[in-house]
Amino acid sequence: MSPLRTSLAALLLVLAIPGEARDYRYSDAHLHYVDFFQESDGMQSLLQAMDKGGIDHVMISGIPVAKKWHEDEPKRPRYYAGDDAGAYWYSATDVLVAAAVKQLSDEQRKRFHPFLSGFNPNDKNSDAHIRRMLELDPGLWQGIGEVFTRHDDLTALIDGDTPRANNEAMNRIYHLAAEYDLPVLLHSNITSQRERNPLFLQEVEEPLRNHPHVRFIWAHAGSSMEIHRHQTKLDFLLPTLERLLADYPNLYIDLSWSVLEPYLLDADGNPDRRWLALVERHPERFMLGSDVVGRFDGLGDYLSAYRPFLDALPESVAHKVARDNFLAVLPRKQGNAATQ
Repeated sequence: MSPLRTSLAALLLVLAIPGEARDYRYSDAHLHYVDFFQESDGMQSLLQAMDKGGIDHVMISGIPVAKKWHEDEPKRPRYYAGDDAGAYWYSATDVLVAAAVKQLSDEQRKRFHPFLSGFNPNDKNSDAHIRRMLELDPGLWQGIGEVFTRHDDLTALIDGDTPRANNEAMNRIYHLAAEYDLPVLLHSNITSQRERNPLFLQEVEEPLRNHPHVRFIWAHAGSSMEIHRHQTKLDFLLPTLERLLADYPNLYIDLSWSVLEPYLLDADGNPDRRWLALVERHPERFMLGSDVVGRFDGLGDYLSAYRPFLDALPESVAHKVARDNFLAVLPRKQGNAATQ
């Protein structure tokens, strides 16, 4: 074969070989071990789903409220929105999480990062309760949350006043989080289901400004599926995040499911260049979460759905978003141990 034909054949062979697919390992930064009835598929089911989905680490928390099965309802609801019965703050959710984690071997426990959630964010006694829980199990709890404040229709179902991320009870909790070096995963909708402006933004921005030593993880970037059902897409969300991330180095963004569409990916599954640019400007401030509640079938599918977006990022940034950024936000000794 002539040298020219040999070179041409080699070139065609190279062109025929597809680009090497990236192999992502994940951290799930937003997972609930139980559902709104405090029930779960169990730890073995979760471990199997993690192994199958390439998930090395999970943030594991309870659900801070329990849904009531009302006396007048003949059929038990399947979700908090299943009927009009209320919900109530449920502290035993943390006991369930702690018991599940303590069943694990030492090696398995390294993959789990429990967050305390079972407290009433309207109660100025809650910081004392959290402190007791931390002292009962030294070293177990690695964060606080998911804290339910503005949370769609669930807010109206919970007994008592509407919780706000900037009330005095939460301010006391933020001081405690700073003392223990604990990140706070905060659910606080940026707006209501009908207002096309960042109606509740001040409730998040005040803690960011007043508690610079607390690492805040904003669940779903302030969005929610219920908001999308009414408003389709919040045009102000991206510019608001651009400003907040530039102004507050203690803000981290949980990109769990309601952010994937319609923000990160368009209707055809193509990544949005503006969101890619934002993540590239702040490569250590974004993380992925499934937000599953007690059921773990298909857990890996929730995270692998981000592949088109991750593949469009520089590879080093993509691996940070997929796995490492969550570990970096944990208490220093915990985060360092998890990355070893």
